[in-house]
Amino acid sequence: MMSTKQVICLWLCAVIPVWADTKPATTLAHHRRPEWLRREGLVMAGSWEPLVFRVRRGPRGKTPPSLNSKDGGKDYQPTPEQLAAYRREHSPEMIGRLKTLGVNFVMMHCYKGAGMVAEHDDMVEAVRWAKLCHDAGLHVGTYLGSSTLLWELFFKEVPEAKGWVLRDKTGKPYTYGSATYRQRLDRNHPDAHAYYLKVIRFAVEQVGTDLIHFDNYLWGPCDEPNSARRFRDYLRNTFTPEQLAQMGAADLGAVQPATSGPPDNMLRRAWLDFVCRSLADSYRARCEYARSLRNDILIECNPHGVREAIRPPVDHFRMLRVGEAYWDEGRGSGLSGGRLRTRIRSYKVGRLMNNMVFTYNTNPLELAEAMAFNLDCLGCICFFEYAIIRNRPWVQEGVLPESKPFIRFFNERGDLLRPAGVVADVAVLRSFPSQVFSEAKNAALTNRVEQALIENRVPFQIIGEEHLRDLSGYRALVLAGCVALSDEQIEQIRRYVGSGGRLCIIGPAATYDEWMIPRDKPALNDLPASRVVRASEKDEILAAVRRALQNKLSASVNPVVKTKTDQKSSSSGHAIGLCIELTAQPNRRMLHLVNYRGDRPFTNVAARVRLPAGRRANAVRLVNPTREADLKIPFKEKDGQVAFSIPQVDVYEIAVVDLQ
Repeated sequence: MMSTKQVICLWLCAVIPVWADTKPATTLAHHRRPEWLRREGLVMAGSWEPLVFRVRRGPRGKTPPSLNSKDGGKDYQPTPEQLAAYRREHSPEMIGRLKTLGVNFVMMHCYKGAGMVAEHDDMVEAVRWAKLCHDAGLHVGTYLGSSTLLWELFFKEVPEAKGWVLRDKTGKPYTYGSATYRQRLDRNHPDAHAYYLKVIRFAVEQVGTDLIHFDNYLWGPCDEPNSARRFRDYLRNTFTPEQLAQMGAADLGAVQPATSGPPDNMLRRAWLDFVCRSLADSYRARCEYARSLRNDILIECNPHGVREAIRPPVDHFRMLRVGEAYWDEGRGSGLSGGRLRTRIRSYKVGRLMNNMVFTYNTNPLELAEAMAFNLDCLGCICFFEYAIIRNRPWVQEGVLPESKPFIRFFNERGDLLRPAGVVADVAVLRSFPSQVFSEAKNAALTNRVEQALIENRVPFQIIGEEHLRDLSGYRALVLAGCVALSDEQIEQIRRYVGSGGRLCIIGPAATYDEWMIPRDKPALNDLPASRVVRASEKDEILAAVRRALQNKLSASVNPVVKTKTDQKSSSSGHAIGLCIELTAQPNRRMLHLVNYRGDRPFTNVAARVRLPAGRRANAVRLVNPTREADLKIPFKEKDGQVAFSIPQVDVYEIAVVDLQ
């Protein structure tokens, strides 16, 4: 009888055909997701680098000297100390330690890009480790490196893969920064894609993974021949011959990738659209194949988080139409020097797209932020490479004692967190052409509005162009810096206003079409003045939005301002550092309050929550991770609102309004 290792070796060498007749992939609806996720949520511990890669990578951060590789591990051979620590990491004892911390999900290694032959032993170990985790009641996600090739080993297995890498205009391969042993992969190369399907199938069928993690979804097409061919096909299928001639692309065979330069011409704009489409298409193709193997598998990628503007080739609104999660590996949150830094944008876009956001959450503030704004996920609370538990990759050991009540709260009080929908009064549009093709000041204006609404606690949502189809859940739409809109988008906005919605236009709007071709006149200028609030870039943003809402918010929160250091340096006078999210369940509203300033609490916070039509309040309770029992507080109800005072917000407080 063959051993497990021999069986897997034969399986790896098998030819795996491309699937056929699969339905287009979409993000799984909440009710179609695994029952454990809906019930438990997700609390992650991570260790996703295979041993073969760790050896080549060499030491990171505070790796003990005994686990360092000589000569940067260029021979790819682990030391006895590395091998022993690797085995401890994959032991029942390790599982026990993680479960004690409140972890229910392990993000583990499976494939890094060295090739299925070179990584054979690590992949076999992934099968064994996943079974141990599953037997102990833990769920697993597998890291599938889809962005780079460890070419020193991979080219030995597949010599022709030299044609699969991204290259610059001189033909030089792009590498992963200073790690020149990693060359960036052209995900859209058909042979690279076919090879990668074997990796996906291994993770689904052999490892039995619950989730697939596609890392580093940050690089799109470059100057290599495959990208050039695909760009020409895109131009042929997107534009008329007359349009191609106008952009200097009448001879498609001579067109080269427009990989650099400002977006001041049609060919460059077309390239920026093409790279975003290419990245999203490759993610969808991998998702569709995985779904053809198991229809409830969770899919996730790492394009990094939502930042101040859309940055090609990453367009989150295109990418997150498939998959159930994505990574934001950005800096943690907090208040420093009067500037508020949050990951609220990432969480809002993720939740709108029915995606969890994976973040490193290793202190009470980060954990509170995830509970308030994220979908069903507390994030990655620790990293355990070589069986050393750290609260973040390669930094200090252990999980902070003050974080443990927040982890326990997520596990024990999930009824307040899931399932729950977000209540938002305002939708702020991120217009792709306005952010990518036009002047940077337009994207900056959109970002300013988002930040003002975050800091001043206005219930809002960030939306993409596709969400203009249905704006019925919002009382006002904000167009800030949205200078480029298509005819279809303009018609969708008109229908929204015609059905009773209100519009807040900040700065110029709809002065160009979707390709930055100037319009004869701004397309929204003739809307009735009674339905539109207009403001310039220099006007008070918050006041304009409030006028559009007729000063009626679903939730308002006003902490007492005692000193100048407590208030924002703007005309609003509102204390900075306290943020909110309002969520809803059938019989209650939850007002989440997060204190970002860290050094002192907010006190005597006056709050109002608008009740659903026809409903009355039964009780108001305060709940937080450090309080043993819920605290009932007095409230007043008037004109469809319930008003109450929150004595203190240390880090995180939930005001629960129970409905009759």
